[in-house]
Parts: sequence; C-alpha cells; structure tokens
Amino acid sequence: MSAPRFDRRTLLKNALVGLAAMPAAGLIREAAAADLPHVDEKDPLAVAMGYVHDVKKVDASKVPQLKPGSKCSNCLQLTGKEGDEWRPCNLFAGKTVHVDGWCKAWVLKPGAKV
Repeated sequence: MSAPRFDRRTLLKNALVGLAAMPAAGLIREAAAADLPHVDEKDPLAVAMGYVHDVKKVDASKVPQLKPGSKCSNCLQLTGKEGDEWRPCNLFAGKTVHVDGWCKAWVLKPGAKV
C-alpha cells in the first residue's frame, strides 16, 4: 500500500476552503447571467424546441405537450435568481429565456404550482 498523497489535515483544510468558496461562485454566476443575451425565437435550437417568449402565443390545439399554466418560471430547466424577468435555462447554454416563455422540454419544477 502506498503512502497517502495528502494527510487528513491538509485534505480537510482544502475541503473547507472549497465549501467557503461555493457561495462566491454562485454570486459570480448570477452576475454573469445578467450579461447573457436573450434566446432568439428564430434560433435553430429554439425553433426545434418550440420556444416562444410568451406562452400565450402558443396554439394549444397544435401543441399537445402544452399544459395549462406551464411556462418557464415553473420549469425545472430554469435557473438563476428568482424574480428576474430573463433567466438562464439549462437547454439554451449561454443565453437567457423569458419567465413567461415556454418550450416543448417543459417539466414542472418540484414544489412549483401550475
């Protein structure tokens, strides 16, 4: 058996420093989200996903996936700061979506109401 690379004390110190840095990393990500561009409804991925900035524009008779009350604000894929009008989405990397938007990948966020 080889000697451990780090002793337990060093490992614990590094773990604590990493935990302390996590909130700061979240603040940096939130600040960066404010500078992200909005998803263009004509973007090929947005078209493929059926994304619209306003769910009221979706014809429910043509889109069977649309459930009453579904929109980006209560979708599992939406991230970012609660209360912001434009927020990052896991599906559209590097771009933000409108909280009243919708796409075919909508999934109800646990604990959210429709």
